[in-house]
Amino acid sequence: MTTAADNRLASLLAEYRDLEVQMGDPALHADPAQARRVGRRYAELSPIAKTAEDIAAAKSDLETAEELAKEDAEFAQEAEHLRARIPELEEKLAELLVPRDPDDSKDVIIEIKAGAGGEESGLFAGDLMRMYLRYFERQGWAVETLEMVPTDLGGIKDSSIAVRTKGAPEGGNGVWSRMKFEGGVHRVQRVPVTESQGRVHTSAAAVVVMPEAEEVDFELNMNDVRVDVYRSSGPGGQSVNTTDSAVRLTHVPTGVVVTSQNEKSQLQNKEAAIKVLRARLLAKQQEEAAAAAGAARLLQVRTADRSERIRTYNFPQNRLTDHRIGFTAYNLDQVMDGALDEVLDALATADRADRMARGAE
Repeated sequence: MTTAADNRLASLLAEYRDLEVQMGDPALHADPAQARRVGRRYAELSPIAKTAEDIAAAKSDLETAEELAKEDAEFAQEAEHLRARIPELEEKLAELLVPRDPDDSKDVIIEIKAGAGGEESGLFAGDLMRMYLRYFERQGWAVETLEMVPTDLGGIKDSSIAVRTKGAPEGGNGVWSRMKFEGGVHRVQRVPVTESQGRVHTSAAAVVVMPEAEEVDFELNMNDVRVDVYRSSGPGGQSVNTTDSAVRLTHVPTGVVVTSQNEKSQLQNKEAAIKVLRARLLAKQQEEAAAAAGAARLLQVRTADRSERIRTYNFPQNRLTDHRIGFTAYNLDQVMDGALDEVLDALATADRADRMARGAE
């Protein structure tokens, strides 16, 4: 009897074979954007195809070993090994077939903004940025600065960066598959450099993570966008550019506003702002669709209120706590140096368990 899982597997394998044909067509590579999309999807389906092939091969080998074991006892041990391996492979395939986040293979745009806490919040936002940049360096990801507004003490008031894998992400696991859990309010407890009495203060910074939107994901009609130009300014409001190179984009239908002043060229600032605007509008569209469908997820990656406190960084106790899954670690010094895998793995495991539980419903 054919099950829903069997039908899903057959459909995905057919798609995989079609993508394989497309990958071999030189015409595909004339369109770099399309080639990248095909490459990402091919990489995403490769583990499923490989595991399905391994199961078929193991079953064929088992049949052969069982037949040969009738005449040669040495093959009985091989048959026993294969009988134990096949359920493991089938369990792996079942996990791979659980519907995944469709944006997992995508690159991201990350915004970090200072929140409550004055200068200390800006310094913490800068610390978060350095933490992420060190993690990205360990992953071998490329980073493009789209916007960076510093504070007087060297922190960050507002920032936007694009983070991308180099080439097609392995197994379809792009930057979004790891960084999507970071969106929300990050709270810090420590003695600020501005505190003369040595008292521990609490402040916060906000992190927004969005899948980078390509034109095929969200078609931005520039007739709906008001473009304003102005003179760039630095910490304290002083002018850092003698020309009107900074750009402000306002998406009139939604009221979404994006500014960019990091580049010296007005054109470069406009291009950077368009990337952020397209990503914000796609994220807004996805959140509204999820809300309308009544979608609920354990970690609320997409639909979470961005004012939600997700994590606390307690420097006196060298402690990090992620409040969504009750994760606590006492290696904050290492985390701030980019050692994020432990907490990201815990979040990914919780999210995967939730997906598998919902997939079985």
